[in-house]
Amino acid sequence: MKIEGHGQAKILTQAEIELLFNDGLQTHRDRTLFGVCLYTACRVAEACSLEVVDIYSAKGTVRPTINFRKHNTKGKLQTRTIPVFEDLRSLLIAWKPNTGTTYLFPGRHRCHHWKHLHSNSADRILREAFDRIGIEGASTHSFRRTALTQMSNAGIPLRVIQEISGHRNLEQLQRYLEVQPDQVRGAIASLSMLSYGRKSVLPHVQDESSAVPSVPLTPSQLSHTPEDASFPKEILE
Repeated sequence: MKIEGHGQAKILTQAEIELLFNDGLQTHRDRTLFGVCLYTACRVAEACSLEVVDIYSAKGTVRPTINFRKHNTKGKLQTRTIPVFEDLRSLLIAWKPNTGTTYLFPGRHRCHHWKHLHSNSADRILREAFDRIGIEGASTHSFRRTALTQMSNAGIPLRVIQEISGHRNLEQLQRYLEVQPDQVRGAIASLSMLSYGRKSVLPHVQDESSAVPSVPLTPSQLSHTPEDASFPKEILE
């Protein structure tokens, strides 16, 4: 857990996400900003630098995908295109009247060279929100780690997750993914198939039809069959 800037950012539970978005974050801007981080697995700096045209069409509707431009991504590797999840779409529709002329999240000081909300300001806003609801060890990176870990736990192939996260290689991506204690317990429990004890073998149960051995009759015994036996005479002949 991250403490005083050291360690990895906490993976958020469903209950903590609900608490944060309903009680911790105080403004619609903040809920929309961190909704973008959670539902696209992007970095906070990438969310802060989004432009209005990246989100809304000329008619003002939310686009089906969001483009995170190459020059705004870490390492400037490539532009990432992420589908818009329905919960995020609702946040973006409600936020539309409050956007800036250029940037989705305009800065407070319009004359400042940043023009958009700075990631340091976003970090401070989130820390205050976590303090408000008593969650420790979380940071802006918690949204990215939470989203990527959720995808991994849902069985999404790592190569697909890498396409969403924008990591250079799978090794970098795997550092983000958290292994839960119940997953470790499940993995160990699967070793029960490798028991060293011998499996008990049930004793052989003889079939009823073979319980009493049959002894074939000799020719002499067959020739002395009593005439008053209950067989028709024509059969005996």
